[in-house]
Amino acid sequence: MAENTRKPTLAEALVPITFLIILLSINVTIFGDAALDGSNQMVLILSAAVAGLLAMRIGVSWKTMQRGILHSINSALPSILILLLIGSLAGSWMISGIVPAMIYYGLKILNPTILLVASCIICALVSMATGSSWTTIATVGLALIGIGRALGVEEGVIAGAIISGAYFGDKMSPLSDTTNLAPAMAGTDLFTHIRYMTLTTLPTLGITLAIYLVMGLSYRTGNDIHDIEPILSALSDTFQINAWLFVAPLLVIVLIVMRVPAIPALLAGSLLGIVCAIIFQPHIFHQISGITDHPIESAYVASMMALYTKVNIVTGNAIVDELLSTGGMAGMLGTIWLILSAMVFGGIMDASGMLKRIAEVIISVVNSTGSLIASTAASCVFFNITASDQYLAIVVPGKMFEKIYKDRGLAPENLSRTLEDSGTVTSVLIPWNTCGAAQSNVLGVSTFTYLPYCFFNIISPFMTVFYAYAGIKIAKLTRKPEPDID
Repeated sequence: MAENTRKPTLAEALVPITFLIILLSINVTIFGDAALDGSNQMVLILSAAVAGLLAMRIGVSWKTMQRGILHSINSALPSILILLLIGSLAGSWMISGIVPAMIYYGLKILNPTILLVASCIICALVSMATGSSWTTIATVGLALIGIGRALGVEEGVIAGAIISGAYFGDKMSPLSDTTNLAPAMAGTDLFTHIRYMTLTTLPTLGITLAIYLVMGLSYRTGNDIHDIEPILSALSDTFQINAWLFVAPLLVIVLIVMRVPAIPALLAGSLLGIVCAIIFQPHIFHQISGITDHPIESAYVASMMALYTKVNIVTGNAIVDELLSTGGMAGMLGTIWLILSAMVFGGIMDASGMLKRIAEVIISVVNSTGSLIASTAASCVFFNITASDQYLAIVVPGKMFEKIYKDRGLAPENLSRTLEDSGTVTSVLIPWNTCGAAQSNVLGVSTFTYLPYCFFNIISPFMTVFYAYAGIKIAKLTRKPEPDID
């Protein structure tokens, strides 16, 4: 039987959003960094309930809302599986000595002056090679955050540099899923999209690196070279540090470059970490498992613990002990809870037509190329906040604006570039978005702590809007001449 529904009013569509924003603001004020421990999840569920009550008021059945919720959660399942595997990879790479080796050599090479610039460039290169900001942050980024902490650099600052570089590479890599998704939604091809993105993305990266360079030159940390020596000693005394440990991360990068999907690649990386631990760090197994008389049982127990639960490696140095703590798959469960809660809210908002209603209002105020691109950018940010998923923040605005760009005589690469400049990069700035929740958990730094220092992610949408209003490099449709009619 067809539902007797009506179109939601703008006021009705805005009520759940307003409720969500107010309660999240209260949460951040009261709970601070602990807001992600559960209170934000409850706010999302309560906001979903408000949206559900309003949806019933306009005639949407619970079955329709449930279908919307299931569809929304289904879209997030790959991200959830990736998160679990990132947790296991972090654990296995920690006990194997891979991450400690990265920290050890990094401390020998890097210093606070060049750390921010170097971190941004390193993450950009790795992310371009792999096409994955998530994998980059969970591997190289994890080591760099440890180096930053050891050098006394504020964790929000180093996390911002890591994320900026990782999202630049993700955005520009032909291997990236979002880089392929954006042109597909806009109706252009991949390499036209990438070439067109360089016009806004390279200047944004240049400004970002300049800011990090200035910050590095003026940076004063609490640690000098003498403070680092005990850290290096603790790492070398606890682990067998050697270059062979880098074979595992290199193999993972090769797998991803070969276009092996992220889930099997990360699983392979986790298992390679265990192999490295068996070869190079068998003594670590005894410390973790507490079993000293049965080597095989000790290795099995410690390996499983590193993959699924919290593990602390004791070195006798408080700073190093903090660096060498991981949560395994279990450490990701709070983030997964947050993602599921966000998907419930987004699913009801979408199924009830409330998101579409808000989008229609945005489109109605467009009257110039500048305002069209600005509205597209705002829509991407809006859907990152409300739908809590970067893919939806690309797909929904892409579908909404595709015809409008064509009608205005604008080439589709204008739309695809704006989707990436605004949808892909701002997702990590939203604490309850899948990206923001994931990276905050992986790096151990709250979203609001690193947000002010993610200069690339912050500048990108403003750069694309600036180009639009200034009329810089706005491609027009090249229409074929109409055939003559005799």
